[in-house]
Amino acid sequence: MNLPNKLTIVRMILIVPFVVLLLGGFYNWAWLSGIIEYVDYIALAIFIIASLTDMLDGKIARKYNLVTNFGKFMDPLADKLLVCSAMICLVEMGRIPAWVVIIIISREFIISGFRLVASDNGVVIAASYWGKFKTVFQMVMICLMMVDNAYFPLAGTVVWDALVAVTMWIALALTVISLLDYVIKNRSVMSDVK
Repeated sequence: MNLPNKLTIVRMILIVPFVVLLLGGFYNWAWLSGIIEYVDYIALAIFIIASLTDMLDGKIARKYNLVTNFGKFMDPLADKLLVCSAMICLVEMGRIPAWVVIIIISREFIISGFRLVASDNGVVIAASYWGKFKTVFQMVMICLMMVDNAYFPLAGTVVWDALVAVTMWIALALTVISLLDYVIKNRSVMSDVK
């Protein structure tokens, strides 16, 4: 197994401690009592590391021609699992509206289905720049929402709340724009279904 694929697997494995620590801190689980005041930051660090492996594995795979079928399938799946897990936890914590997460997850299902149909027709749908911008803004939005008000001086202020809200709206807009971009550019895929 090559390095990019190993990084993808590491990203998937990191989802478990990330979710456990994030929700454990929120619910004040007793076994976290020794580190409870740092749990949000540890979860944030894990999320950032996992997000960076996303960028890193793609660059390494392209630079050294290590693109594999495993990587083509698992890399986007790992990204979706990481982002969706984080957003579902944030809904539970009351930091993001559920309707925003429903729109974002719906987009992922639609694009995955679209790619499946395209694949059956021998067409490969590459990631677009809109999709990449969407992913970046979603990850930034998640990071901003994870910062706990009690431990970060700027958090909870009007400025911070505005920054989080603007980032969320940009991520949501990019989610819709990237969906429309995929569908419009590849609409022939659906008309070619046998």
